[in-house]
Amino acid sequence: MNIVKKIISLNNSSGAMKYLKNTSWLLGEKVLRMTLGLFVSVWVARYLGPEQFGLFSYAQSFVALFAAIATLGLDGIVVKALVNDQEQKQRILGTAFTLKLTGAIVVLVLLAASVFLQSDDNQTGLLVFIIASATVFQSFNVIDFYFQSTVKSKYVVYSNVFSLLLSSAVKIVLILNEASLVAFAYIILFDSLVLASSFIYFYSQNKFSIWHWKFDKVVAKSLLKESWPLILSGLVVSMYMKIDQVMIKSILGSADVGQYAAAVRLSEVWYFIPMVISSSLFPAILNAKKISKELYYLRIQRLYDFMAWTAIVITIPMTFLSDWVVHLLYGAQFSQTAGVLMIHVWSAVFVFLGVASSKWFISEGLQRYSFYRSLVGAILNVVINLVLIPQHGIYGAAIATLISQFVASYLFNLFNKKSRIVFILHSKALLLPFRKIGF
Repeated sequence: MNIVKKIISLNNSSGAMKYLKNTSWLLGEKVLRMTLGLFVSVWVARYLGPEQFGLFSYAQSFVALFAAIATLGLDGIVVKALVNDQEQKQRILGTAFTLKLTGAIVVLVLLAASVFLQSDDNQTGLLVFIIASATVFQSFNVIDFYFQSTVKSKYVVYSNVFSLLLSSAVKIVLILNEASLVAFAYIILFDSLVLASSFIYFYSQNKFSIWHWKFDKVVAKSLLKESWPLILSGLVVSMYMKIDQVMIKSILGSADVGQYAAAVRLSEVWYFIPMVISSSLFPAILNAKKISKELYYLRIQRLYDFMAWTAIVITIPMTFLSDWVVHLLYGAQFSQTAGVLMIHVWSAVFVFLGVASSKWFISEGLQRYSFYRSLVGAILNVVINLVLIPQHGIYGAAIATLISQFVASYLFNLFNKKSRIVFILHSKALLLPFRKIGF
C-alpha cells in the first residue's frame, strides 16, 4: 500500500491516513467478496452446469445492457458535487436518488417490453425481469456516494459484507436443496434489497434521514448536464463488456455462454481493484488540483503506475496457471474455459488504466470524451465479434474483448488532442521498470 500512501499524501500525515484507511476498508471488503463470492459463484456454476449457467449469465448480461440507464452516469458526478458543496447535501442526494429511481423504472419498462416480445422463451424472459427489478433498490446507492465524498467508506463496507454473507448463505442453501435456476435470479433481487436496507440503516446511524432529501430541478439539470455523456458512455461500456455473451448465445448457444462466462468470472474478479482505489482516491486527486497542477499530475501518474503493474502482476500467473485453476474450480465439464481465460485476462491491463483515467475525464469536465472512447470500443467489439465468433467460437470473443479494450482505454487517447496527456501518462506507467533504471 506504499504507493497508495504516496498518491494521497498531503502536507499533514492525518490527511494521508484518512484516505489510506478509507481505501483499506474498501479493499478489505472487496478481497472478502473476491474470495467468498468467487467460491460461491463457482459452486453455483458447477451445480447448474454450462447450459443453465450460460442461460443465467446471458440474462445478467442482457440486463446489464440496459442498466446504465438506471445509473444515469451519476456516480462520480455526485461524489464531485458533494465534495465541492457539502451544504447542498440534502438536495444533491435527493435529486440523484429521484433521477436514479426514474431511470430504474424506465429500465423495467424497456425490459418488460423485451420480455413480452420474447414470448417463445418464457424462462429467459422471467430471469431477465427478476434480475432487472434489482435496479430499483440500487437507487439507494446514492448513500454510498455520500460516504465516498466524506471518506467514510467503512459504512459501505459494513453494508456490503452483511449483504454478501447473507446472500452467500442463501445460495448455499439453494444448492443443497437442489433449487431451480429461477431461485438464483431471485437472490440477485434479494441481495439488492438487503444492501439498500443496510445503506439506509448506517446513514441513519450517522444522524441523517433519507426523509430530509429534496428534489431540486436546478440541481437535476446541473447533474444531468455533466452526466449525459457518462450515461451514453455507460451504455456503450455495458455493450462492449456484455454484448459478447449475448452474441455468443445468439450464434453458438447457452452452453458456450456458460464456458465463456466461467472464464470471464475469473478474469473480471480483479476489476474491483481499480474501481475501489480510483473511487476512494478521487477526492484526494480533486483536492490536489486545488493545490497545484504539479501535485495533481504527480498523483495521477502514481495512480496509473499502480494500476498498470497491479494488473500485469495478476495477469502473468493467471495466464500460465489457467488450466490448473479452471480444472480445480470448475471441473472437467468446463473444458474450454481455460483457453478463453488465457486470452481474456490480458484485458485487465487496459481495464485498470481505463477505470483510473475515467476519473481524470470527470475532473477535467471532459466526460464526452469518455463516451467517445467507449463508443469506439463498443463498435469495434461488435464488429470483431461478428467476424471471429463464427470462425473461432468463444476464443474469438475473448480476442475481440482484448482488442477493443486496448483501443478504447489506451490507443484512443493518442489520437485525441484533449486526452493525449492520458496516453503519455499511461505509456509512462507501462514503461515503469525502464523509468526506474533511468531510461
